Amino acid sequence: MNSARTGIGATLVAVQTPQLSVVDRVGFGAISALEAVGAIASFGGRAVVEALRPPYEAREILRHIFQFGYRSAPLILIAGLAIGIVLSMHTRASLERFGAEAMIPAGLAIALIRETGPLTAALLVAGRVGAGIGAEIGAMRVTEQIDALEASAVDAFKYLAVTRILALMIVTPLLTIMMDFAGIFGGYIAEAVVSGMSWQLYFERAFSYIAYSDIIPATMKTVVFGFLIAVVSSYLGFTTSRGTEGVGEASTRSVVIGSMLVIVSDVILVKIIFFFYPSVTG
Repeated sequence: MNSARTGIGATLVAVQTPQLSVVDRVGFGAISALEAVGAIASFGGRAVVEALRPPYEAREILRHIFQFGYRSAPLILIAGLAIGIVLSMHTRASLERFGAEAMIPAGLAIALIRETGPLTAALLVAGRVGAGIGAEIGAMRVTEQIDALEASAVDAFKYLAVTRILALMIVTPLLTIMMDFAGIFGGYIAEAVVSGMSWQLYFERAFSYIAYSDIIPATMKTVVFGFLIAVVSSYLGFTTSRGTEGVGEASTRSVVIGSMLVIVSDVILVKIIFFFYPSVTG
């Protein structure tokens, strides 16, 4: 009897051990994720505090504005033009069923300015600029250039991270505006080819239902997108290890985590905009 109980107990232990190991792994993963979120939040808070203290490194910020904005403009313009053409074709296919072709320019402009333009521009910025920030700072970390800056009495955090964060917060709304107008112009090209609509009539209809309450909140929320992308990318760059392998991983994770934060924060910001601007829902 005792031997039978011993055998049953051993069997139960053997069955329960894998389950406990799975629970342990899930718990460890959750704790690690929360720890990473806390570290990134602390990094971003420190960046906000340091941004308010002199010196302000204006020359370095301007250099990054040129690097992030001017060099990203062709990608943003081409993407906006393509999105405008595609949206116009899909909108026409839907509105033709109800005889509402005249609403195509207005519908396209509202969709671009309120949501499609800001979100698409932020995701493109996360892919191009975010990956670059993570790789650049990560390469400086593994080659000990950051240590050399600190040994030279230079605040590496402010010089490398804060300047990039401020620059991307300035650049992202500007790129969003470019995306919006490129998309609206792309819609005009599609309408001119399909229906022969004049540009005066198209732009008059496109902006007939657009108000400042549509443009300003949707554009200003991209400041938050730029902040999140730059903070995540800079943090991953500063915490890079394992040589060139770590640099590549930092670049990839910058894009993935930055894009996820943009999407999640967009949901929250849209709810906030609807709360303060109820007319936007109309």
